[in-house]
Amino acid sequence: MMKLVFRLFSLLMVGAIILAGCSSKETGGTSKEAYGKKEFKIGITQFAVHPSLDAATKGFKQALKDKGIHATFDEQNAQADMNNTQTIANNFVGNKVNLIFANATPSAVSALNATKEIPIVFTSVTDPVGAGLVKSFDHPGKNITGTTDNHPEATSKTINFITDEIKAKNIGVIYNTGEQNSVVQVEKVKQLLDKKDAKLIKVPVSSSAEVKQAAESLVGRVDAIYIPTDNTVVSALDSVISVANSKKIPLFVGELDSMKKGAVAASGFNYYDIGYQSGVMAAEILTGKKKPSEIPVELPKTLKLVINKKAAELQGVKVNSDWSKLGEFYDGN
Repeated sequence: MMKLVFRLFSLLMVGAIILAGCSSKETGGTSKEAYGKKEFKIGITQFAVHPSLDAATKGFKQALKDKGIHATFDEQNAQADMNNTQTIANNFVGNKVNLIFANATPSAVSALNATKEIPIVFTSVTDPVGAGLVKSFDHPGKNITGTTDNHPEATSKTINFITDEIKAKNIGVIYNTGEQNSVVQVEKVKQLLDKKDAKLIKVPVSSSAEVKQAAESLVGRVDAIYIPTDNTVVSALDSVISVANSKKIPLFVGELDSMKKGAVAASGFNYYDIGYQSGVMAAEILTGKKKPSEIPVELPKTLKLVINKKAAELQGVKVNSDWSKLGEFYDGN
C-alpha cells in the first residue's frame, strides 16, 4: 500500500514540475498568457528620424496610455537603412515581444517577413496592399493591420494648387526608388500632371547623402519641386529647403510637418493622429478584444491644405489672400 501511495505521489510531483515549466515559459504574440500580463512588451520599429514619423510614434504610445495599457517599449530606429529594418524585426521576434508597432512601409514589410504570429500594427504606410502587407483594407491578414498615410485626395489637392495657383509647368520630384510607398506616389503625381498638361522631372536617390545634389540638379529645369512622403528624402529635407530658398524654387511636400519646416504648401493631416489610431488598434489586440484580422486598415480621418507664408516669401511666391478659401495659412506659430 505504501509503495502505491509513494508511486502516486511521485507521478503527481512530476506532473506539477512539467506544468510549472510550461507556465513559466516566456511567450510572445497573442497567447492567453501574454494577454494576462499586467505589463506588455512592445517593439517599436521606425524607419527614419523625421517629424512625421516621430509624431506618429508619440500618438501610438499616448493611445496605449489612454487605454490603460501598461507597456515597456523597445524603441528602435533604422536610420533609413533597409537592412537595419530586418535586423530590428528579427530581434523583436527573438525577444518574444507581445506586439510590433511598425512605423513606415519598410519597417512594416520587414516585420511581416520576420513573423506571421506576433501581432503587427503599422502606420505611415502609403500602399499597404501594393506593399504586400495586407490582402485588402477590410480583410488585412492573420497578424497585421494598421493605418495608411495615403488619403485619396491629399496628393491631388497639392498638385492642383501647384498647377492652378502657382502656374508651374515643370515639376521636379526627388524620391528613393527603393521605397515602394514613394514609387506609388510618384506614379500618381505623373498621372495628375498629365491631365494638367504639365511635365514631371524625376530625380531618383538611394540615400539621404544624395538628396542635396539631386535638388541642385533641378535648378533651371523646374518651376517647382514636390517631395512625396519619402522617408529617405524627408530625413534630408533641410538640404532641399536650402536649395529652394537660395534659388527661389517653390517647394511642396506630402505632409504637414515637412511643410512647417519650410515648404510652400501641403495637403495632409497630423501624423500624431494616425499613430494614435494605430495605438487604439493595438490596445484592442493586446487585451484580446479583437484579432488583427478583425480590424480593418484605417485612413486618416482629417485632411486640410495648409500654406506656409514665410516659406512662400523665401521661395519667391506671392501669397494670394484668396487662398484662404482653399485652405488655411501657417504663420510659424
